[in-house]
Amino acid sequence: MSTTSLLKRPSAWIPVLLSCAMLGMFWMYATGIIKPDPTGDEGTAAHLFQIWLVIEVFLIAFFAITWLPRNPKDASLVLFLQVSSVFMGCFPVWYFHL
Repeated sequence: MSTTSLLKRPSAWIPVLLSCAMLGMFWMYATGIIKPDPTGDEGTAAHLFQIWLVIEVFLIAFFAITWLPRNPKDASLVLFLQVSSVFMGCFPVWYFHL
């Protein structure tokens, strides 16, 4: 099985898609489409980010447990893509101290 056919599996592309959705949420927050909560609460964006991180851990672990034993070379490349996308999704929080 090649890397491209492995990327067609939902367990491979859903974590990357969720990371892109988080980046989109940060973009909407930065441009003012999503307004910060005036009461001082963390807000919906922060709660979604926290839920996203937990879901990502389980999705990536599921992918690793399922595909690394079957196809270690191609699965490690997809795993690198997934973990990199998580770091890209976490970068705005770290950089802007959100």
